[in-house]
Amino acid sequence: MGIKKLMIMVGLLVSQGQMAQERQHWTIEKTDEIRLDVTQSYNHPYEDNIEMSGKRVSGIIGYSINEKREVSISREIFFPQLRTLLKTNDADWKAYRAYLKGVYTDNILPSIAMGNRIYVPGPVKEVRINGMLKIVHEAVNGVSLIRTFFPSMGQRLFVEQWTMTNTGSTPVVLHGGQKEVKETLDGAKGVYTIHVASNIEKETTLAPAKSYTFSIGISATMNNEPKVEISGNEYYNERLAFLDQMKNSLELQTPDPTLNTLFGFSKIRASESIFESKLGLIHSPGGGRYYVGFWANDQAEYVGPFFPYLGYDTGNDASLNVYRLFAKEINDAYNNLPYSFEMEGDAPKSTLDRGDAAMIAYGAAQFALSTGDKEIGKELWPLIKWCLEYNRRQLNSAGVVASESDEMEGRIATGTANLSTSSLYYGALGLAVSLGNSLNESSSTTRAYTKQAKALKKNIESYFGATIEGLETYRYYDGHTKLRHWICLPLVTGIYDRKEGTIQALFDKLWSENGVHVEKNDENKAISEIFWDRGTLYALRGTFLAGANAQSLEKLEEFSNKRLLGNRVPYVVEAYPEGNMAQLSAESGLYCRVFTEGIFGIVPTGLKSFKCTPRLPAEWDHMALKKVKAFGEDFDISVKRQGRLLKVSVLKTNGTVILNKTIKDGKSVQVFF
Repeated sequence: MGIKKLMIMVGLLVSQGQMAQERQHWTIEKTDEIRLDVTQSYNHPYEDNIEMSGKRVSGIIGYSINEKREVSISREIFFPQLRTLLKTNDADWKAYRAYLKGVYTDNILPSIAMGNRIYVPGPVKEVRINGMLKIVHEAVNGVSLIRTFFPSMGQRLFVEQWTMTNTGSTPVVLHGGQKEVKETLDGAKGVYTIHVASNIEKETTLAPAKSYTFSIGISATMNNEPKVEISGNEYYNERLAFLDQMKNSLELQTPDPTLNTLFGFSKIRASESIFESKLGLIHSPGGGRYYVGFWANDQAEYVGPFFPYLGYDTGNDASLNVYRLFAKEINDAYNNLPYSFEMEGDAPKSTLDRGDAAMIAYGAAQFALSTGDKEIGKELWPLIKWCLEYNRRQLNSAGVVASESDEMEGRIATGTANLSTSSLYYGALGLAVSLGNSLNESSSTTRAYTKQAKALKKNIESYFGATIEGLETYRYYDGHTKLRHWICLPLVTGIYDRKEGTIQALFDKLWSENGVHVEKNDENKAISEIFWDRGTLYALRGTFLAGANAQSLEKLEEFSNKRLLGNRVPYVVEAYPEGNMAQLSAESGLYCRVFTEGIFGIVPTGLKSFKCTPRLPAEWDHMALKKVKAFGEDFDISVKRQGRLLKVSVLKTNGTVILNKTIKDGKSVQVFF
């Protein structure tokens, strides 16, 4: 090889390395914190936003850092329970999103004088995210600043906290000027008032190395409610307590810090988006569009079954509430269930059948089993049975489930019967057998479910099984000739007949720099550009379950590095271009389930039992899930490599050994409490 050619190749490798470095803007500082070093030239300009929520407020905080490292902050604050009145020229859909909200710039900040000069924050030094957003400014005239953004966990209040520190050698006197904003308007529930105020002192003397903290609050009240006052660190400590609870529950331990940290962050996003409503506590997607409402896919299917593993009582209560509200809709005529309850249930209920009964049955059965609570199992059993019977009645002449659409609600064609609905129905039947046996339900019922599942599996193969682009995988509906992201669902629900072709389709054909795209469609480039992270997360869960450890780990690491450390952080997202990669909450639950159900292969087999098929990647010598709260127990699972074998241990946190077994790679263990 000539010197010139060698130099060109080295140059290309260096260039590619630099590009990769530029894409990874953030670094992991601790297991629960990431840091953007803004002093690095490739990290400014930089722009992003993050959503944070409490039970009565949600805020999407945008931060834009220019070439001079000056930052502009946009605070989009939502008060979900306070619905506004519509204008006569508003579109009908706006009724579903008529939340009291406002967008606030730095014009709301109080003025601060140092001597005869107004204090202007210095250049941004770094940005930190740890369940709160922290922007760290360099010192100006001997005073540095850290701005911390977080929601109140229980009040209609979003807080921005300033901590100013004297970095010089002489005292500094600060003079604070109040800037209060008060806006009153008529709303659907009465008179609303938005307050913007701070608790800054009129005069403060900062001795060298000492700090002063004050807060700016954006709050809302209704009718004669008292104004929410900001005092001390009450709301900061509440947020910190929530984050500590997340940190100390369901801890993932692997050799990969990116996976561990994104798993930890995902617990936060999945758990914080729970709102008070007149329907009770309900989990909602968020994202600036979806509050005090829930869906059969996001809440019943995606995130509900996750909370028992986390042991988050608020999440369990909200999930149970969702299933109970769906249960109120079951009917003797077997008319399809509404797929969502928006505006605290006040919105008209949609009659579109997206396969929601399959979603609900699959999620509710997992949730009931994972709680380990027999009373919850008994309560949800009628809902699960109704949903399974509804699906049975929807079987077409080919023996697969007919539905008008899927969770994408007509954005892309789904035919008259789609793979998603039938796959979820198949998964629900198997879980219902396990639940029914635990509840001592009629053996004839569970035998019927077993027989129906066996027939459905055969029908899924004959109706959806197809060769597409030379791969033995699935078509999404009759006549469909493209690869679709939901071909992963048979793997998720335990159907591996076409796993090789399906895995190749997902990772070689559908995979992109943003994970699995919705569809590979050369004739319609717009469709080929669409991605929804939920598809990627289901795909990874399914491919791990199918035993594709090496390929799955490579893709999981690539995807996780981009979402945690790239330019849109720190959570997985919903969709692009629709929603512009909003950080919808339930998707974060799906990320955690890649590990609990995919890599650790946990499948409930009863209220007090589960099957575990660990998929320890060849590159790892160990992995563990600590402080698992499922099945009514508190326990740890650890997997360690011993030569060609795996040692699987399950211990209660009190030290009781439940299981200690050495197995061949790819084999399962049965765990009984």
